[in-house]
Amino acid sequence: IGNLILGIYTSFLGYIGSSTGLSTHLLARFSFGTKGSWLPSALLGGTQVGWFGVGVAMFAIPVQKATGIDTNTLIIVSGLLMTGTVYFGIKALMVLSAIAVPAIAILGGYSVLTAVDSVGGLEQLQLIKPETPMDFSMALAMVVGSFVSAGTLTADFVRFGKKPASAVLITMVAFFIGNSLMFIFGAAGAAATGQADISDVMIAQGLLLPAIIVLGLNIWTTNENALYASGLGLSNITGRSSTTMSIINGIIGTIFALWLYNNFVGWLTFLSLAIPPIGGVIIADFFANRKRYKDFAKAEFQTVNWAGIIAVAIGVAAGHFLPGVVPINAVLGGAISYLVLNPLINKNAMKSQTA
Repeated sequence: IGNLILGIYTSFLGYIGSSTGLSTHLLARFSFGTKGSWLPSALLGGTQVGWFGVGVAMFAIPVQKATGIDTNTLIIVSGLLMTGTVYFGIKALMVLSAIAVPAIAILGGYSVLTAVDSVGGLEQLQLIKPETPMDFSMALAMVVGSFVSAGTLTADFVRFGKKPASAVLITMVAFFIGNSLMFIFGAAGAAATGQADISDVMIAQGLLLPAIIVLGLNIWTTNENALYASGLGLSNITGRSSTTMSIINGIIGTIFALWLYNNFVGWLTFLSLAIPPIGGVIIADFFANRKRYKDFAKAEFQTVNWAGIIAVAIGVAAGHFLPGVVPINAVLGGAISYLVLNPLINKNAMKSQTA
């Protein structure tokens, strides 16, 4: 359910990105204003730096357990290597993904089969229950929170696509099917071995080298995406090269890796609450004012569109206080409040745009 929510949410953003050819941060100028777009850029860019740090620690800690190499040394080396790759931009991401995706699918699939076989079949695996079950709404928020930050940045990666329909299909496959498979890889092994981390699961299954390969490739691709996206966001604020900002962000994420890792659950909860309203506002503005997006070079922007800023705050409040699923409440709260507030706050601006 969580990955289906992610798939639908990101498909809207993928459609917008491919239709306009604009990054998330340029799209945000329509609904937040030129300087108002610094808010989503700061939130999205900052969270991606955080994800990078979490990813570096997620690689270093299990590898330390398996090899005995100092954790801090692993963090520094892996963080710098991952940061170095982002210098080559989107082409490096494509090459790395072409290697990583098949390897992860094969090794992860083998781990699932091993887990099922070790407990006596699929029926026996389904009978295993956790000692401390997690509340459904909390679990759903964590699933959505795990990728909602990157998902909100979908436009950054599919804006080069020629057909919006293809962008929607690719996005749905990636977030609904691909992400679901990753959760299955982890859940099956965790149930069979009692280990919470996929690398620990594979080590327990006697797959030490494959575990390091899968872990390294998975985190490397995720972290490259995180740095690339964070660079675009902070470039929008500072005016500096996105590559330069990506490298700076990689160094910052590496320094704070352990702290971010130790606050991981709180991090996911924050993401599921704070990020979705931004996507909700962008989606609402695009479909309400689609004609404005036809020619970015000629578009006129406010300095700050307070309707967008206030809508994000309302979306966060809706996610926090209303009953139900946090990310859905946050997206809808942001989108609906924006559709109500924007015509009220910007009557004159909207008249000039339609004139």
